[in-house]
Amino acid sequence: MNSAQETFVNGSLYVLATPIGNLADVTLRAIAGFHAADIVLAEDTRVTGSLLAAYGISKKLVSLREHNEREMAASVIRWLQEGKIVVQVSDAGTPGISDPGARLAQAVWAAGLRVVPVAGASAVIAALSASGLDTARFLFHGFLPPKRGQRCKTLQQWQDADYAVVCYEAPHRILECVEDVAATLGAERPLILARELTKTFETFLRLPAAELAERIRSDSNQQRGECVLIIDAAAPVAQTADSLPAPALALLAELAAVLPTKQAAAIVATHYDLNKKQLYERALQLKVAD
Repeated sequence: MNSAQETFVNGSLYVLATPIGNLADVTLRAIAGFHAADIVLAEDTRVTGSLLAAYGISKKLVSLREHNEREMAASVIRWLQEGKIVVQVSDAGTPGISDPGARLAQAVWAAGLRVVPVAGASAVIAALSASGLDTARFLFHGFLPPKRGQRCKTLQQWQDADYAVVCYEAPHRILECVEDVAATLGAERPLILARELTKTFETFLRLPAAELAERIRSDSNQQRGECVLIIDAAAPVAQTADSLPAPALALLAELAAVLPTKQAAAIVATHYDLNKKQLYERALQLKVAD
């Protein structure tokens, strides 16, 4: 712990992630950061005070919320210039990620001072890691618009997305949000609702949009706690022979006449970025016609 504490440098702002529910998820480096801090900036001093008390730590807590973030920046910069170590936390998760923090970090950077991340628990990553989805590419959107019209307009842009989309949603809006997904993206669009992550009543529901809406409607418990909603990628649109570009079909016919069917399909698929299986089936049809 002492060696970790020694890595915290005077005159630096540390953006420190805290547990999203389970206090045991706090990192050793986070605890060291709290010990090293001269000042801890907290979204809610009562919440952070309880976290520090759980680990026997007592520090000066200063409230930094969305409404006073700009005004507090001048004080934080002064403290840093005096050589103090300042740690910023939100109530849960990472400051600046759907929580206050970005404006402060920007001001500190602009003043020529250091901003250092102290990584930790993340609802986004926790939900994706247990989702079973292909997460090589994903979009984190944060909170969806609270009004239905704007929310549906936002959802429409992911109609054909070939990547998963991760959103936060308030529990009192989760039902109408899922209903809007079903209406906008289709009743069969796969969704995952990850609720109360790392807490006692953690729940994962993996259902098509319409079925998930019905499950939430029939079980009021699913409208409680912190919600992460993952919208799975859209199903790939199957190409028919009629939808294949004419130049690709012409090249396929030429190659299929002199090359093995599989090889001809592979060459055309690579050249035109098309589905190789579809081209292979079309090439077989051409050979039968001949």
